[in-house]
Amino acid sequence: MNIGVIGLGLIGGSFALAAKEHLEDAVLYGADQNQAHLEEAIESGIVDQSLSPELYPKMDVMILAIPVNAASLLILNILDQINDNALLFDAGSTKASICKIVSLHPKRNQFLATHPIAGTEFSGPSAAFADLYVNQTQILCEAQKTRPDLLEWAVQFFRLMKMNIEEMDPQAHDQHIAYVSHLSHISSFMLGKTVMEKEQDERTIFDMAGSGFASTVRLAKSSPEMWTPIFEQNSVNILEVLNEYIANLKEFKKLLENKNWSAMHEQMQEINAIKTILEGIPEGKNNFKN
Repeated sequence: MNIGVIGLGLIGGSFALAAKEHLEDAVLYGADQNQAHLEEAIESGIVDQSLSPELYPKMDVMILAIPVNAASLLILNILDQINDNALLFDAGSTKASICKIVSLHPKRNQFLATHPIAGTEFSGPSAAFADLYVNQTQILCEAQKTRPDLLEWAVQFFRLMKMNIEEMDPQAHDQHIAYVSHLSHISSFMLGKTVMEKEQDERTIFDMAGSGFASTVRLAKSSPEMWTPIFEQNSVNILEVLNEYIANLKEFKKLLENKNWSAMHEQMQEINAIKTILEGIPEGKNNFKN
C-alpha cells in the first residue's frame, strides 16, 4: 500500500509513523514545503521517499497535514490527480471551509474530512511520534459523503491507532472547537504577550515561573504559520467566543475592584464543577455509528 503524506510535521509525521507501525505493507511517501523537513523525515525513517505530484496517481491513501489555508488551495488539485480508488483525508482544525470547497468535486466521495484532537506545542518532523493519537479523538465530518469502502478502511486504520471516533457536522465542529481549542491558544498567546511586555527581565520570568504558568503558556509556543490561518478561517466563531470570554474577564475585574471576595469565591467554586465534567469523559469512548 502506497501512502502519501503532504506535511511532515507533528501531525503528518505521526500519521506516517503510525501507518508504519500498524500497516505491514505500507510504503510511505512524503512532501513538505520545507526541504530540510523532507530530508529529515527521510533520514529519520518517518517516510521512505519523497512524494512528487506525478506520483499522486500511484497513492492508495493521501494524507493532507498542512496549514488549513494551504490545504484549501491544494485540495482540489490533489483530488484531480488521485486514482479512482484512492482515499484522501485532511487533518485540519477547521472543517466547514474545506468541506464547502470539495462539495462539488467529481471525486468528493474519495475525500474524508477529519480532525485529530491531538498535538503538542512542538513542530517539525522531530516532534512526530507514533503514539500521538493513542486514546485521542478523531472527528469525522460529513462521513456519509465518503465512499463506504474508503470510509471503512479509514475507520479501521484509526481504530488500529486506538483512536476514539466521533462524527460531527462541520459547522458545529468549528463552533465547538472555537471554545475548547482555539480560545485556549489565544489565551496562551495573549498571556505570553502580556508577561513579556511587562517583564523585561527574562531571567525574572524564568526564576518565578511555576508549573501553573508553564502549563498555561505552553500553547504560546505553537506555530504561528499553523494558527494564523486557523484563526482566519474560524474568525466568526472565535469572535463570538472571545466576546463571552472578555465579558467574563470584565466581570472578574469588577469583583476585584469592588473587593467582593465572597462572590469571587462562590464563582470559582461553581467553576470547579469542570473537574467532574472532565473526569466523567469515559476512556476509549467511541460514538461512531458504522
